[in-house]
Amino acid sequence: MIDFKKVTGIIAGLGLILGTTTTTVAMTPNTPSTSSTFRQIEQPLSLKLVVTLGGLGLIGLELWWFLFYQSQSQKAEAKEGVQELTITVDSGYVPNHVIVQAGQPVKLNFFRKDPSSCLNQVLIPDFKISKNLELNQMTSVEFTPEKTGQYSFTCGMNMFKGTIEVETAK
Repeated sequence: MIDFKKVTGIIAGLGLILGTTTTTVAMTPNTPSTSSTFRQIEQPLSLKLVVTLGGLGLIGLELWWFLFYQSQSQKAEAKEGVQELTITVDSGYVPNHVIVQAGQPVKLNFFRKDPSSCLNQVLIPDFKISKNLELNQMTSVEFTPEKTGQYSFTCGMNMFKGTIEVETAK
């Protein structure tokens, strides 16, 4: 198993070493084209530290986003025999993990707040569903899952994802 603390420590150490030891070299413009001499441009230590810490912060954010981010889960509520849930589409899907019961109709209401062209469509390939989502409007998607399991839904570009978890009826 990967020890994320060790990996993070190694990345941080490499970033600190590379950030403080590198220097920039520039070609002097006054020399003839036949000879090329370089002079060293020394960067202040504070600038090197700021760049290194900024890079480490971005690496940490990416690690958190892709490895440690917890999905938001919500169970659909049954209303008059139909399991219904509203999903807000704003920089992704909230909630992005939906729990429903097998054998009962499901109605997922997508409310799109994000004007990004990536999120103007939702795809649920296992149920052969593709719906366009209008900005600031509710769009309903209806289907009946017969088998238990996990089914994905994505945006049109497959960048934002969610999961529909189908459980046995209780």
